[in-house]
Amino acid sequence: MKKLRIYLVQPIVLLLAVLFVYFNSITPTMHIPETIQKEATIALEHFPSLKDVPIHFKFKKNIKKSVMMAQPTFGSFFRSKKKRGYVILISEKFKINNQEFKTIHVPKDVLIGWLGHELGHVMDYQQLNNWEMLIFGIRYVLFKEHVKSAERNADLFAVKNGMAAYILKTKHFILDNADIDPLYKKRIKDFYLSPEEIRELVKEIGE
Repeated sequence: MKKLRIYLVQPIVLLLAVLFVYFNSITPTMHIPETIQKEATIALEHFPSLKDVPIHFKFKKNIKKSVMMAQPTFGSFFRSKKKRGYVILISEKFKINNQEFKTIHVPKDVLIGWLGHELGHVMDYQQLNNWEMLIFGIRYVLFKEHVKSAERNADLFAVKNGMAAYILKTKHFILDNADIDPLYKKRIKDFYLSPEEIRELVKEIGE
């Protein structure tokens, strides 16, 4: 039985070692689609500490419960956090009053605010090692309170990096639009900083 366990474990260890070497031999790079080049560049300028962090902005057909989502790339789990790369997934379309609109067609400042929030997530992730990132992901899926904490932290990072005006425009675009899905509005109200909280933060930090 012991020999069988060793026989089964050895290939797994070898595979992990190969993956570790392979992904550490690849240098991730920044990628921004041309259609959001200006907006992403403006958002990134507010996060100088992410200047050398590889972030891949990528459009996706649909993202459940959200318009955008930031996460580490798969290969990053085989690197140290200093070498970690990220992908920001952007839903190609979203619905207003049961009609689909392209995300790139929202007002420029609203799109910048959305991207800024996702970069806030990247700032949050940069503090975590790989094991902590794994635990973070599990808790995000299982616990609503962790979702709330993560989303509010992302807003907080964005506001502290000078993006309050953009974040507020994104909030008002969602919350003040009568035709946006009420369930999505509820999620924004339940899990994210409110416009009032953001204004209070701005006063506190003197932006």
